[in-house]
Amino acid sequence: MKNIFKTQIQVRFRDIDSMGHVNNAVFFTYFEEGRKTFFLKISKGAGFSLFPFILAHIACDFIRPIKLASQVSLEMWVKEIGNKSFILAYRLTDLTDESVAFATGESVQVCFDYEKNQSITVPIELKQILSEYL
Repeated sequence: MKNIFKTQIQVRFRDIDSMGHVNNAVFFTYFEEGRKTFFLKISKGAGFSLFPFILAHIACDFIRPIKLASQVSLEMWVKEIGNKSFILAYRLTDLTDESVAFATGESVQVCFDYEKNQSITVPIELKQILSEYL
């Protein structure tokens, strides 16, 4: 693995459910926030035009609850790059102790031409950028 992207996740009061921990659906929002931050970073100011993809699949394995007072970090990397898709892997950890994991997950992104409404090959430039995190 070449690089791991890391970003801090802010636990908001609205994320907490009646059981006192982050609701399971919010974990996917944390992954989404990580993807947004990751793609903004690697675009180097070019915006999202470099990333013509749709989310095809996402999964999460819940390991332990996140509480309101938890300090959370998200680690992300590229697990695989295919012909038309790529897989991102996620790991939510305690910001102060990375050995404490809250969840792991992965998502499949399919490169997509929105005008033609069809999947496309992963663009060379995107493949090169993603391979730095493979």
